[in-house]
Amino acid sequence: MYFTDRGIEELEQRRGEEEVTLAWVADKLRAFVDANPDFETTIERLATFLARDDADDLDD
Repeated sequence: MYFTDRGIEELEQRRGEEEVTLAWVADKLRAFVDANPDFETTIERLATFLARDDADDLDD
């Protein structure tokens, strides 16, 4: 188990039943980067990964 899995598991346990919009997630990511600018590159990579996740499905 990676250390980050703990945070992902907590997220799933606390908010796994909630429905949110991607706009809400984007706002939360922006707020996180504003408060933690050292993580800007990491959050950018995560956002790009999430945005392009279905790109591979177009090739099928």
